[in-house]
Amino acid sequence: MARLLSNTILKGISRASQSPRIVPASFNHVKLRFSTTIPNDPDSHADFQPNNKAVNESGSCSGINIKELVDKDVKEHPIVIYMKGYPDLPQCGFSALAVRVLKQYNVPITARNILEYPDLRTGVKAYSNWPTFPQIFIKGEFIGGSDIIMNMHQTGELKEKLQDISGKEESE
Repeated sequence: MARLLSNTILKGISRASQSPRIVPASFNHVKLRFSTTIPNDPDSHADFQPNNKAVNESGSCSGINIKELVDKDVKEHPIVIYMKGYPDLPQCGFSALAVRVLKQYNVPITARNILEYPDLRTGVKAYSNWPTFPQIFIKGEFIGGSDIIMNMHQTGELKEKLQDISGKEESE
């Protein structure tokens, strides 16, 4: 009985692997019928509509817009890095490389995690007109990403740029 059952299962598996048909568990045939956002829904109250709010220093939402937040960060902190993750726990190799290079100079680093706030990611891209992350600002000037920081480090240009910035490392 067990042998008959195992042979039947094996035959079914071998037939399934030979035929190029779509199995019922495949998502190829699924059509989106429902949406979570309905424009001008009379049953939806304004309190439940999405808001574009930024994150303040304490990590809570505030009413300021992203451009103002980025502008404030860049003006108030000598080094700002918008990255995937945080300096102590980068979630991207490029972000990790940028932090590793900056840490060699023992300078204070202010960081924002763009993965937690999608609006921040979009806003920073628009602010700097640069499509990739990490994005590094030094003394209010947009420098670039990890490749540019690494190149500046290798040529000695980064050491000159960071010359008058000192202190302990910090992150937000």
